[in-house]
Amino acid sequence: MGAQLRVYKRRIKSVTATKKITKAMEMIAASRIVKAQRAVKASTPYASELTRAVTAVATGSTTKHALTTEAESPTRAAVLLITSDRGLAGGYSSNAIKAADRLTERLRGEGKEVDTYIVGRKGVSYYGFRERKVVESWGGFTDNPTYADAKTVAAPLIEAVQRDTAEGGVDELHIVFTEFISMMTQTPVQNRLLPLKLDEAAEEADGKGEILPLFDFEPSAEDVLDALLPRYVESRIYNALLQAAASKHAATRRAMKSATDNAGDLIKSLSRSANAARQAEITQEISEIVGGASALADASAGSEN
Repeated sequence: MGAQLRVYKRRIKSVTATKKITKAMEMIAASRIVKAQRAVKASTPYASELTRAVTAVATGSTTKHALTTEAESPTRAAVLLITSDRGLAGGYSSNAIKAADRLTERLRGEGKEVDTYIVGRKGVSYYGFRERKVVESWGGFTDNPTYADAKTVAAPLIEAVQRDTAEGGVDELHIVFTEFISMMTQTPVQNRLLPLKLDEAAEEADGKGEILPLFDFEPSAEDVLDALLPRYVESRIYNALLQAAASKHAATRRAMKSATDNAGDLIKSLSRSANAARQAEITQEISEIVGGASALADASAGSEN
């Protein structure tokens, strides 16, 4: 076997092994998407109803609270960026990071200082490489987040909202994550969690034909809002983590399918090149045999003369 043919065979063997790996990863990601979708569907109604309850409390009282009242001159904002712990997902994490960069630039253009919080090792690595300040970061659970993870992430953010800006607190809380729309479409989005936009929440309720009821608050509206604040933030972050996990699995499946298809195409191309090399070797061997036979015949004819 010629040296060139051996090179082709080694490359075909290597690419075939890679194709098996990417195909397995594609199937694993596809199986995880179903579970992630169910989790998103299960958490969304709770988050929506909790937002509706907070809106009802806020519109039914005149209490000023960090959950619903905007600062007259906001000077500081917190941005929570949700990325992935792992790669092999196309532009999933980079698209979310770009969306966070755009939001940060806009907030700074409004004269606000920005404190960045990050979920996912990819985002942490990106900011660390560029020596950007990160207040706090988390990782290790982005593929399968739980409500306990959401509470862990929400705790320092809630504390920052409740503190005065002079003591390192923030006036606004924003979140950037990738929304799962379909198996083929996942879009980075940015939402302001706090203060809650009451006008938008009320319009959403009106669009559903709902009328917010009147409430009596015990012991007071402020105490009710204090109790709802952590649950509202936790539920929104949890839903965002689940959306991001489903989006990541979908992006991984799409990337691995593309890699598997490309490996198949490369194997076909290498196989054609190997066949051409084999045919060239056979042709060369036949030519050498024919040439050798002709030389022997000529030698025999010369000896007879």
